[in-house]
Amino acid sequence: MSTDKPVTRFDPRGRRNRALLVGVSEYDFAGMPRGVSGDLPAVKHNVNRLREALRGGEVFRERQIVVERSPSRDEFERSLRKAVAKARGVLLLYFAGHGALPSAGDELYLQMRDAGVIPGRQALFEGAAPFSEVLDELAKSRARQIVVVLDCCFAGNAAWIWEKLPRKRNVLLLMSVQANHLIDAGPGDTPTPFTEELVRSLERDGALGFAGLADDVRARMTARGLHTLRKPPEPWEPQRRGEPDQDVLLSARGQPHRHCPLARRRPRRVVATGLLTLLVLALGLGLGVHGLVAALRPPVCAPPTELRVLTDPDLERTVRAAADEFLTSDENRDGDCRRSGITVYGAGAADTVTALRKHTGAWQEPRHEGPNPQRDIGPQPDVWIPASPADAARVAAGQDTDAVAAVEADQTPFAYSPVVLAVPEDLSAQSWNDRTGAPLARMIAQLKARRPDARIWRPDPEFTAAGLLATIGLQRSATGGDRDPAQAERDLVPGVPAPTAAGLLCTLPDDDAADDAGAALVPEFLMRSGVGCDAERRVPRTAQYPGDVPGYEPVFVRVRWHGGDRDASARDDAADRFRAWLNDGGGRSAFARDGFRAATGHRPLLDADHVAEGVLPAPSRLVESAGRRAMDTALERYRGANGPGRVLFLLDSSGSMGDVWKGPSGGPGLLKHSLVGLGPADEYGVWGVSGLGERSYEMLLAFGSRARNDAERTIDERARVRDAQADPHAALIDALQFMNDRGAADDRPQLIVYITDDEDANRLTGGNLDDVLATARAVKVPVAMVSLTSGGCASDKPDAQISAASGGRCVDADDDVGAVLHDEVARTGTGEE
Repeated sequence: MSTDKPVTRFDPRGRRNRALLVGVSEYDFAGMPRGVSGDLPAVKHNVNRLREALRGGEVFRERQIVVERSPSRDEFERSLRKAVAKARGVLLLYFAGHGALPSAGDELYLQMRDAGVIPGRQALFEGAAPFSEVLDELAKSRARQIVVVLDCCFAGNAAWIWEKLPRKRNVLLLMSVQANHLIDAGPGDTPTPFTEELVRSLERDGALGFAGLADDVRARMTARGLHTLRKPPEPWEPQRRGEPDQDVLLSARGQPHRHCPLARRRPRRVVATGLLTLLVLALGLGLGVHGLVAALRPPVCAPPTELRVLTDPDLERTVRAAADEFLTSDENRDGDCRRSGITVYGAGAADTVTALRKHTGAWQEPRHEGPNPQRDIGPQPDVWIPASPADAARVAAGQDTDAVAAVEADQTPFAYSPVVLAVPEDLSAQSWNDRTGAPLARMIAQLKARRPDARIWRPDPEFTAAGLLATIGLQRSATGGDRDPAQAERDLVPGVPAPTAAGLLCTLPDDDAADDAGAALVPEFLMRSGVGCDAERRVPRTAQYPGDVPGYEPVFVRVRWHGGDRDASARDDAADRFRAWLNDGGGRSAFARDGFRAATGHRPLLDADHVAEGVLPAPSRLVESAGRRAMDTALERYRGANGPGRVLFLLDSSGSMGDVWKGPSGGPGLLKHSLVGLGPADEYGVWGVSGLGERSYEMLLAFGSRARNDAERTIDERARVRDAQADPHAALIDALQFMNDRGAADDRPQLIVYITDDEDANRLTGGNLDDVLATARAVKVPVAMVSLTSGGCASDKPDAQISAASGGRCVDADDDVGAVLHDEVARTGTGEE
């Protein structure tokens, strides 16, 4: 943390302090289609434990702590106004409950007891407090310091709202998780994981300020190896915001503190003497009284410009670390004021390229139907950091003529990391020539010669650049020519690939056989920075450097949006300073720590003093950059490796689906959105599942190939909710047999998608469930179970068991249903491109 000022920690003991603890454990509309996903019993324990921790900390007296249990929005706002009016020392606001984001991602809503979703309204959420309004109210307080602690999904999205607050010098913010991440509330009989560690920190003896509390909680969370509910899971990392020279004492167990009225009066004469001395000095310097007053007045800072930075999923952690360091650096300050804020988020590489090529209009103004990048990727980026300059070239060369965003890529990347074959140490090649520069096909053949049961893993080419760059090498023969894509795919472990390289390294240790005999195609830097799970159990690995696999070359890309010129100069200034930080400034330290190399020359490690185990300090013949056409061709050949795909959609059309039918997040809307992943050669059909007895479904869309617009029109015309119940047992048995008959003669990828509200899941129990599970295991067609209710994919639910038995995916209302379903279908189909 870079600052010229010493840190000042305010001691509020004996002051008029206030702590407002808000815990929303029960909701009026829990589990309903237009309500929240469910109650949060763990939150009851949160406020009880936190109240006791604060009472014992000798900063807040008992009557200064107010607990609001499951308040309505009106009740919350009344309590907030009272706390703001009474606090003079420190004002602490704690919130635990559901957090929600609108599709634009430009606000964080704290959902109170009466929270619900209102379809068709711009605000989207009723019974929820916008965090920007909460901060505005807090800023009215006369308290010396304000502390906000958020324990909810998407808590990290509060950071950029804090950045925009004009008077935030005395506002400190602690967030339970990074932006755009869902989190698990835990089993319900204990506090939530974040608050449990928060309380443990506050229960320690000794003085503890905000900064120390934030650091301690983050370290505790890291030590537990917890992960968010994002797909794939990522390390759970609490975040904080605050001016670097500001701190406040929050607990002082066992720390002596004398306080009496006489002791309060005496320092006032001392203060007066000090002011008189300052006045004499000011007059002597020619400042005058007005100059002295101006010098003593706290700075009034304009809201900093907020940059939104989109990056490859495997780069997200490192880019976020670089951004966090930039935020508190001298390069981002103008005197006492912060000049810009940054929100970093990752998204699928192929989806990002497609959105910037073809869907910038929908990104800027989301429509009710069709592609919605704000929902599936995130807010409109100001800066894009892809893993390869070729991605930026792919966008520039393929953009629609009516695009409303322009991409301007730097000429030179700011870091480099080769994609390596990470082989178990006792299976790796021994000679230099076999370890560096050889074609990937030869390395794989040699590995299988050393161990015939060796298996090769690669992350998803649709999601992360690591997978697509590895695919370029897989599609080359040992002599340099092109291989048949289907043959190349047979070198790999079959099945749905892990979305990211970090996720791949995280899951390999779950299977000892896979870890012992499995080689992974991953960026080299992950062998240094690694992953946050099972580190103590991972098999040691050695990096082999294929001569035909391009590497990671993150590059700074400025994204300019039509109509976004109101604050263009300020935004350009912020982007230029962050670019300089990454290219030539302190941003290189984050990439050095994580094991990256220099982008030019012989590409030495940026931190040559700390070489990860299994990594060569200077491997020869590192590969040239990936080309635009090479990446497009590799993705196209990968998608068509086994021929066009087949997808059968089962859409629950029973009467209970009426509440989750309309709009882009309803059953038909989700189905139509997923069709983007299917191309004109793919075959697909739609069954409406309703009715008992001999006929458990009706054909809404005949199975075959067609243009997407025609399919959507037919679905709109024919898909209707029926006054009937559904029989998922019979429909799934019929669907599995239907797809088994069609795939008997070839190896084309297949998928069954069942979209349901689980109202009729009672027909998937006992013998019925056993029948479906046995059929799924025999047929081996993946089934994606899409539950529109919260908890539908719990391990003891039939949806989770069916998807697991078939080798498919289960997704429920606790996930980003639209994005996950889109990805599952896109893996099976050849896509629009």
